[in-house]
Parts: sequence; C-alpha cells; structure tokens
Amino acid sequence: MNNCFLIVLDGVGIGELPDANLYGDCGSNTLFNISKVVNGLYLPNLQELGLGNISEIVGVKKVESPRASFGKMREISKGKDSTTGHWELAGLPVTFDFTYYPLGFPEYLTKRFLEKTGCDGFLGNKAASGTEIIKELGDEHCKTGFPIIYTSADSVFQIAAHEEIIPLDRLYEICKITREEVLVADEIVGRVIARPFIGTSDNFSRTTNRHDFSMNPHGKTVLNYLQDNSINTISVGKVGDLFNYNGISQQFPTKSNQEGCAEILSLASKTRNSFIFANLVDFDVYFGHRNDPQGFADALRKFDDFLPNLLETIDTSDLLIITADHGNDPTTPSTDHSREYVPILLYQKGKNGRNLGERNSLADVGKTVGEFFNVQNELYGIGMLND
Repeated sequence: MNNCFLIVLDGVGIGELPDANLYGDCGSNTLFNISKVVNGLYLPNLQELGLGNISEIVGVKKVESPRASFGKMREISKGKDSTTGHWELAGLPVTFDFTYYPLGFPEYLTKRFLEKTGCDGFLGNKAASGTEIIKELGDEHCKTGFPIIYTSADSVFQIAAHEEIIPLDRLYEICKITREEVLVADEIVGRVIARPFIGTSDNFSRTTNRHDFSMNPHGKTVLNYLQDNSINTISVGKVGDLFNYNGISQQFPTKSNQEGCAEILSLASKTRNSFIFANLVDFDVYFGHRNDPQGFADALRKFDDFLPNLLETIDTSDLLIITADHGNDPTTPSTDHSREYVPILLYQKGKNGRNLGERNSLADVGKTVGEFFNVQNELYGIGMLND
C-alpha cells in the first residue's frame, strides 16, 4: 500500500551517549538495565527483527538472519526531551538552546502568567516530579483553586490542576494563553503541558487528559515535504502536539499504548500512500518517570505481542521503522529522561536485514522517509535504504 510507519517507543533508550555526563546520565541504559533488573526480557518478535543484534539486552539474543535492518542512533540536538527527539527524527535537529528553569520560573514570568491568564495565584514554581508535586500540593490546590506550575529537566512549563477544581476546558485555556502570551520574546520553551489529575488527599492520580502545547518547528520537517508532494501525513498519539500540527494532514490522539497500537493496525489495513507517525508514550509516562522497571518490561512485552498482527497486515510495498526519541531509565535514581542512543529497526517484508551501524543523527530517519517516498528535500541526515 506504499505506506511508511514510524513508531516511536517513547523513552526506550539503548545506552548512554558520549556526552551523557553533561546531563547527569552516566550509566543510563534503559533496555539493558531493565533487562538486568527483571532477570531478562522476553521479546521474541523484536528479537527476530534484530533488536538483540544492536546491543546487549538480557533475554534478547542476537539472531543470524534478522528480519529487519538494525542499528542505533545518536541525538545531535542539545537536550533529551520529546520535542528535540521528534523534530530531529523528522529531519530537523535543534540547533539552538531551549530555555530551562532549574530554579523555577523567574518573578517577571510568574507575574505575566497571572496577568495574562487571570489566575488569582499559583502554587509550586519549581522543578519537580509530576506525581510528587500533586502529592505535596494537591490539598492546597483544592483549597485555594490555584494551579500548580512546575518544570523539569526538560524545557517545559507544566500546569497541574484537579479536574473538579479547574475544569479541563479552563486548564487548556490557561495553557494556550501561557503558550501564546506568556512565553514570548526570549522564553524559548519547548512545551506547555496540561497535567490534569483526580482523586482525594493521599490518593491523587494524573489522568490521561494531558495535552501538550508545543512551539512550531523552526524549519521544514519531513512532514512538510511530504505534504508538499500530496502524500498524506497522519499522527498517532502525541506526535501532532509536538509539531503543533505543522505538516500533519490527519491526527488520531490516543490515551494509551493499547489505543495507539489499535489505531496503527487500523490505519495499516485501510490507508494508502501515507506516512503514519506514531508515538507510544506509556513506557515513558507510566514507567520511566515513575522508576518502575517491571511495568516498563511488561509494556515492552505487550508491544512485542502486538507486532505479529502489524507485520502480517503491512505488505511488500510498505516500510516499518521502530525507534525511540530518548531514554528514560527507570533503574536510576533520576525520574527524568536520559541522554541515550536509541535503537533503529527498518522492516520491509521479504527483504533481508543488515547492520546499519551507529548513525550520527536521529535525522537519518526523516531522510529515510523522504527517500522511501522519493521526495526531494533539504533535510539533515543520511537515508538508510540504500547507503
């Protein structure tokens, strides 16, 4: 059907990058460390594709004749978040510095936040784990009605609110105003993120109604080049948010890996001449950030169980790319993303796999997508189909 599927396993890194020390990530190796802690991963379908040929993973063996081409890629953009990762995957490395707030947001910014959003106050204003900050400030938020604002190691302005205190529509409005009217001039922030939660004291939990408000990419991505050539571009999961819907023809938001996989399978059976760009976020959100290696391993197993259905559905004219955007090692003390290589698997039915080696940029993926559709472009990177 001449479709290209790009599936991003959010947070599934495969070993620290040479500059990991600059990010406090020495020793991070998401896949290997998980496999060691859980006494081996059982991923027979990814093993057949060649995942174990890339790097050591306990329980995932090397195979003599992998069904997919395999390798690993380094991120050349500064940072280790979803925005930089996905933009670089789309052929657009980030060549500038995003704004970060390790000590919280400065006073001039919080004043502007109150003035523009009409909020009477705020709580938090620090770098924090999202699950921990609602435990700490959830009760006070429910009493005052003030949103909880916080950041992380990423370039983000996060706004948490109980769905019964600040309704979703109002929370999204606050985030939109923050994106468009608060973070202006030199505030180059990758994402504003709505972080709704529910529950009562000692039992607060985040919901799946998260919404990301991203910057526009600073240049053309493979999505734009494909659209310019009348090729349908479809986002699944949070991909649309990360590109601020720039270059995207159709979007299918999802609330779980299960929904995402179902959507990918549905599109595989009915779509033609399309680029399907999907993100499966559960690995990162529920298990990486929460330092839950067993949950992470279980989610990987579920994805592996899904693969045979997808491989049976796609045909010889299709291309399947499986990769990640960064690491998120749940075995380290950090609850943030980790600066890691990411795996790359390229599958075309009926073609033998080969070793793609170590790629110098995630942008090789975007270049490969352009190569697959025979679209001329000025994207960064080197295509992997014929190199």
